[in-house]
Amino acid sequence: MKNTDWSPWLIRMSQGDKEAFQTIYEQTKDHTYRLIYYLSSSKEDVADIVSEVYIELLKSAHKYKPEQPFSSWFNGLIVRQVRSWKRKNWRLYRIVEKVKLFTDLTVDRRAEIELSSVSNQMELYPILRKLPLKAREIIVLKYYQDYTFEDIAVLLDIPLGTVKSRHFYALKQMRRQFELIDDRKESENYVY
Repeated sequence: MKNTDWSPWLIRMSQGDKEAFQTIYEQTKDHTYRLIYYLSSSKEDVADIVSEVYIELLKSAHKYKPEQPFSSWFNGLIVRQVRSWKRKNWRLYRIVEKVKLFTDLTVDRRAEIELSSVSNQMELYPILRKLPLKAREIIVLKYYQDYTFEDIAVLLDIPLGTVKSRHFYALKQMRRQFELIDDRKESENYVY
């Protein structure tokens, strides 16, 4: 995302200018997709969440304050949409579970496997995905977006100590996953 003064574009966009929206979209879509890809629990949801982000951008463009960096404001919007999507999916899951309890429906295992399968060549993504969303947010913002702990605290509207403890927890969990992978590789290579 380029460091640009987005205020004029956001003002025009909030007044219904389609060209302004298209300009902002073209300049931010790759960044948006990548950030959501890393934060989302399911690769299949990324495109839907991207759409939700731009719908929310249209609704909240008037809330942008020019004195704050656009990238921080926009990343906050993205993080909130990922959280919102997760909450919606959790509610839907609970509703489905309740329906199953009352109607004694069996779930198609093939559909479950298709929904939960994630094939990704990136070595870190599967490990990152195992982290809880709040820990994953810290890792993605710190190491993929190069935010400081202080910036993350402001962006997520949480205390600095909470950011640091989530960071510590996330790194500990990731180390544990790497150790498990190394142990598996060693046992596979062990000659009996």
